[in-house]
Amino acid sequence: MKNIHIEHLHFHIGEKAILHDITADLPADRFVALLGPNGCGKSTLLKHLYRVHRIQEGQILMDGTPIAEIPLRAAAQEIGVMGQFHSVDFDFTVEEIALMGRAPYKESFEEDTAADRALVHAALERVGMADAAQRSFNELSGGEQQRVMLARCLVQEPQLLILDEPTNHLDIKYQLHILDLVKGLGIGVIAALHDLNLAAMYADLLVVMKAGRIERIGAPRDIITEEMLAHIYSVRANIGYDAAGLPLVDYRTEQTL
Repeated sequence: MKNIHIEHLHFHIGEKAILHDITADLPADRFVALLGPNGCGKSTLLKHLYRVHRIQEGQILMDGTPIAEIPLRAAAQEIGVMGQFHSVDFDFTVEEIALMGRAPYKESFEEDTAADRALVHAALERVGMADAAQRSFNELSGGEQQRVMLARCLVQEPQLLILDEPTNHLDIKYQLHILDLVKGLGIGVIAALHDLNLAAMYADLLVVMKAGRIERIGAPRDIITEEMLAHIYSVRANIGYDAAGLPLVDYRTEQTL
């Protein structure tokens, strides 16, 4: 998958408009970060990409094909999704949760194979959860659950990962570990992020949203500016640059706009 084309996408719940005329071309083979304050529409836009929300108005094309015309099984083999919330009604083990990533490749009631379990073990190892394979998923901390759900995505072997706040609940060690891992996969990533410094470190392209609209799209150095922070987040900050020329945000917490 190379390209996602979004054209005049609108979405509302009842009388409340959530997305307003979203139009963008997003590379599906690079790391794209969605930025913006809470409630700006990031998660809603992502849910359109992985088809939780039906398109009410507008269209989304993946490599030229309308998203609704792509068979769900084929889409699940191409796109891995990790949302914000991981409620599980049954008492599955960590290994069983990760094995669910093989579901798009299975016929009904087809047994898991030794190759499937090897993929699961490797994925759990990569996210630092191999020792927890037989633990109950529901007994894990939020951060541990987040890492297991990423392992499930890895087991799926997708070409595109859609991640909604993938660093939620994670301490800084695992925030960096997870984003290093995701960046190193060599596949497309579209992730909603809150931390602007992490977005600058890992993303190739930033998409900034506010009040249900896309305000700006561009490379981190062009997008993360004092003016953008004032306009989008209503905060003042100083912007520095690291040795690679990437922006570093130093918030002036005593002053908000």
